[in-house]
Amino acid sequence: MRHEGDGSLLIRRATALDVPAVLNVFDEVMAWFVQMGNEGQWGSEPWSSSPRRIQLVEDACALPEAWVAEDERGRLLAALVLGEAQPYVPPATEPEIYVRVLIASRDDRARGMGRRLLAFADRRARAAGVQRLRVDCYSGGTGELVRFYESCGYERITSFSVDGWPGQLLGRSLGAATSS
Repeated sequence: MRHEGDGSLLIRRATALDVPAVLNVFDEVMAWFVQMGNEGQWGSEPWSSSPRRIQLVEDACALPEAWVAEDERGRLLAALVLGEAQPYVPPATEPEIYVRVLIASRDDRARGMGRRLLAFADRRARAAGVQRLRVDCYSGGTGELVRFYESCGYERITSFSVDGWPGQLLGRSLGAATSS
């Protein structure tokens, strides 16, 4: 089951047993969002109290490219789900891997985890012979999330709205000179 580790971080495939811990990470992030006044992204209710969101996490953890990152004690710090593009974005024009979910704990041990998991996504894409990744994110508030993806090598493709929720689609090409 173990896939990759560096002594302090282990990235492994997610299973149904990880759902409660992944929901806990979403709840941590939600509490942080509410504390900073960012209710526009996901609202204000914990994910673990929403049957619809619980189902989303259960479905995501069942996908073949669902991954979790845990520390040396086995504490789940982050989740990454790769796969097909979301239905609300324009279809891909070339083979791609889509970052469907990227979430990291607010715990200090998770610092830099988003970048590490995006580098892992790059490696998964290269291993699959794919040179393109896309991701979408919330583009409201301060735009900080869009800037995070840009700092990881993603470029803006198009803005969109889903029932008033402002989103940004971004993409990244993996060239021969790109390192992860």
